[in-house]
Amino acid sequence: MLELSNIDVYYGAIHALKDMSLKIETGEVVTLIGANGAGKSTTLKAISGIQEAKAGSIKFDGQDITSMSAPDIVNLGISHVPEGRRVFSRMSVMENLEMGAYIRKDKTEVKRDYEKAFTLFPRLSERKSQMAGTLSGGEQQMLAIARGLMSKPRLLLLDEPSMGLAPIIVNEIFSIIEDINKEGTTVLLVEQNAYMALNAANRAYIIRNGCIEIEGDAKDMLEDERVKTAYLEG
Repeated sequence: MLELSNIDVYYGAIHALKDMSLKIETGEVVTLIGANGAGKSTTLKAISGIQEAKAGSIKFDGQDITSMSAPDIVNLGISHVPEGRRVFSRMSVMENLEMGAYIRKDKTEVKRDYEKAFTLFPRLSERKSQMAGTLSGGEQQMLAIARGLMSKPRLLLLDEPSMGLAPIIVNEIFSIIEDINKEGTTVLLVEQNAYMALNAANRAYIIRNGCIEIEGDAKDMLEDERVKTAYLEG
């Protein structure tokens, strides 16, 4: 479904991604794990067209999207839920969902997907008219994911969905991610909670200093001493 081949990304003189390559097959949950500043978020930004790749190629269903604009990439079926939630704080929950569906013309299906979102996130249903900025951190994360789903993506990019949340809410978020995947949406998950991410994923990539260091089956990585020492212990 998605293939990154030898991607280089820079922030000025800083070489953020170095010869980055990864693949995602349809129906998978793939996780990208690494320390702060390793290049995880930059990878998602390159895929979604927010950050330009200076070298290499990004292909989605065989189509080269390396130089494509972010809106066009959304139209192809890729949705990016950014780090820090980034909900529209002065808009209501419902208005945030409407913004997520802005590219769609299938009004009847959109209405069904609003109800689907409220089924997936019952707390949002209770707060349809509430300003997003007044929601709890966990509720804002749920809204950010629900808004991302409203464009009806085939590939959902999730950046640090557990950040700053209480353990009970983290468990709920990861359960929802599994439900989203079971419904047919492929997921690329960036996450610092390596244990939760590896348990939720089919495959995993470990990124360090902008380079892929380890890749393989997610469950195998739970037993890999290199991964345990660097990301799981403590």
